[in-house]
Amino acid sequence: MTDDRAGRVAARLARHRVRWTAAAALVVAAGLVAVLATRPPAGVAEVESPLVGKQAPPIAGTTLAGAPFSLPGRPGRYVVVNFFASWCGPCQQEGPELVRFAFEHRRSGDAELVSVVFSDTPGAARSYQEQLGATWPSLSDPGGAIALRYGVRSPPSTFLIAPDGRVIAYVVAPVTAADLDHLLARARASRA
Repeated sequence: MTDDRAGRVAARLARHRVRWTAAAALVVAAGLVAVLATRPPAGVAEVESPLVGKQAPPIAGTTLAGAPFSLPGRPGRYVVVNFFASWCGPCQQEGPELVRFAFEHRRSGDAELVSVVFSDTPGAARSYQEQLGATWPSLSDPGGAIALRYGVRSPPSTFLIAPDGRVIAYVVAPVTAADLDHLLARARASRA
């Protein structure tokens, strides 16, 4: 074989090797995307709280709309209690997810959402909730009494309360509708 022909054969083999390597990398990348896309959401990071497993502290007050509100008083339903503030960036991140969760569970009637204003003015909180499209009760917490009973130090903080009134989860981070659904499914599976 001449040097010229040997060079062409080597170049052709090199091109084939590059094509096969690129094809293999593409197959691996597609497989990785498929695995990640079909995997259940990563579990939300729960935080330890002395309230978990115990009866939830009562929540009573006036909503931002001026109506009286009291918890307990929601037999047979899970209740998500979310502490928020209009100035809180992570709260703004989770806001649309809370709207989605509330909408999905309003139809089934198995869970509801209650928000508590954390270290914010009622006017700013009301404006934020209206802009968000929140239709669930949002309570003022003048002086932070509710936050103190729940041990909340900063927003967003979210508690999941079982139908029997026990706190079953506490999250200090923005939550998604999928995170809340995961916590509900876990609670139902363990009959909490």
